[in-house]
Amino acid sequence: MAKEDILQQIEEMSVKDLAELVEMIEERFNVSAAMVAPVAVAAAPAAGGAEGEADGGAADTLKVVMTSAGQKKIQVIKEIKEITGKGLKECKELADNLPAAIKEDVGPDEATSIKEKLEAAGAEIELQ
Repeated sequence: MAKEDILQQIEEMSVKDLAELVEMIEERFNVSAAMVAPVAVAAAPAAGGAEGEADGGAADTLKVVMTSAGQKKIQVIKEIKEITGKGLKECKELADNLPAAIKEDVGPDEATSIKEKLEAAGAEIELQ
């Protein structure tokens, strides 16, 4: 089975089926998605803070906040995954725990682009 075929199958799964699949993978291969998350989360604020200081402060940056996932939650989760590069489980948690900061310290053009993508998927977004 090709990697693209696997990805196609995953795209067609419900969120519940995806959660079960993650659990099965964790058990079978003795790994944990949670083990990777703290490293990625810890590295992101340090990089964002350095960029904000280098640009002359936070006035030039925005935070993209999702206030509602809307009716097409799976599509929204896929967009969040594409935008942030986070794992599926982390993206689902963002969509479940609202309001959620999808991306912080982004320029106005990037923030607008992210807002348009998420709104096209059905989410309600605020720029702060």
